[in-house]
Amino acid sequence: MDIGSLNSKINRYKQVLENTENYRKAWHEEIKPMLMGSLQDILQQADLPKAVLVERNNIENLESVMLDLGRTSSGITENMEDTGVKRTMIKSNGSLIYQQLFNGKIMVMIVSPYIEGYGQPKPPMTLEILRPDELKSPFILRHVEAFLRDITEWEDYDDEQPHKSGQSFNPIGFNNGSASEE
Repeated sequence: MDIGSLNSKINRYKQVLENTENYRKAWHEEIKPMLMGSLQDILQQADLPKAVLVERNNIENLESVMLDLGRTSSGITENMEDTGVKRTMIKSNGSLIYQQLFNGKIMVMIVSPYIEGYGQPKPPMTLEILRPDELKSPFILRHVEAFLRDITEWEDYDDEQPHKSGQSFNPIGFNNGSASEE
């Protein structure tokens, strides 16, 4: 019985397990301090309203560093029927997250703003997944720029986005795509 190819797969598996340990060590020794320092530098040089750095470390080896814009009043209130009471809808202003994955790699995500009780929040958008040695300071600036682009587009939402069939409006209903009418 020739198990040569099996041994190469076993060696690859062992290497991946070793990488996980090395990546986790790098998170604590290099990556987290670099993220905190770089993001703090950006916040000191930029005037980003209500931005704070949040470190989440309640689950070991699944830690995260987050640039969070917090929550505010959305300016929208719901009139509660027959009570004269108004309920304020809260707006989450969005965040940029560096999340340590189970295998020690780092997932970079954007959480778009949303208003609680007004539609559904979009799922977090993954920008990329990086090995610790791939995450460099210039990448962080690029991530912050992508985050700012996303939150600005959300705040400036309108229907002036290009549409598939060249329409200047959003059609209502379904089967408005490219299917031909019978």
